[in-house]
Amino acid sequence: MHQVLVLNASYEPLNVCSDRRAHILVFKGKAEVVEHHDEPIRSAASSFVRPLVIRLLQYVRVPRAIKRRISRRALFARDGWKCVYCGTSGGRLTLDHVIPRSRGGDSVWENVVTACAPCNLRKGDRLPEEVAMSLPRPPRAPAPVLFIRLATHRVPESWQQYLPGDHVGHAAA
Repeated sequence: MHQVLVLNASYEPLNVCSDRRAHILVFKGKAEVVEHHDEPIRSAASSFVRPLVIRLLQYVRVPRAIKRRISRRALFARDGWKCVYCGTSGGRLTLDHVIPRSRGGDSVWENVVTACAPCNLRKGDRLPEEVAMSLPRPPRAPAPVLFIRLATHRVPESWQQYLPGDHVGHAAA
């Protein structure tokens, strides 16, 4: 199974799907092929273009309210695989609640950050300012492109022009 990048009608990246699902969307007239493989999809009687990138023909409104579950891999990728407090990328990375759960902090993107084990231990169940630690910027939910980049082991060259920024690059770990 090959993976296919799905773009909104506005060419905004939305998701990744299988080439089978992409073919069905194209066949039903819901999407068009923007980029394709040289190798077609073959059946007993026909041959079809094998999509690499498709674009939906109707614009899909994607509300910001859609919450994706927090995973360590996505969190670490969002924070550049380094501690937000001291900037180290070496050592063991952990998940830290900015407002500790013991103080009512939720496990939401806006309240979790990547911290190295020593910084997480130092902060404990206190607020960053209580231990003279600071965040370079407030945490927020990652852009959908991060999940697209994490969904594939290697981002195909043909996708690069549709994916803004290269803050995740090739997903590791």
